[in-house]
Amino acid sequence: MNPAEAYILEQKEPFRSILLQVQLVIEGTIPQAQLLYKWKIPFYYLDGKQGFVYLNQTKNYVDVCFWHGAHLTQHLEHLVSEGRKHMKSLRYFAMEDINEKVLVDLLLEAYSVREKKYYK
Repeated sequence: MNPAEAYILEQKEPFRSILLQVQLVIEGTIPQAQLLYKWKIPFYYLDGKQGFVYLNQTKNYVDVCFWHGAHLTQHLEHLVSEGRKHMKSLRYFAMEDINEKVLVDLLLEAYSVREKKYYK
């Protein structure tokens, strides 16, 4: 088992279930995203070199953070930046908080933004 998967499975409930659900949605939406373990958290990379999305269980929620979140234009009312210039995240306190449509829309937009930024 890789360290990113171990991180997810070691979390207490409800955070483990939230992380597993988010993992399924990410990998189902962007199958080429590679789950790595960077900076002691699960981090999805594209092409093994560009950060895309990371997952972090902190305080009393799961943070699903978009690396190039500043470029996102959809569902801004769901995104949190809290003083971060480039990154924005979705925060999940319970399984019921996960709106898969919002997550999928943002994943697809983040992927599109990343493609435009790095592959012009």
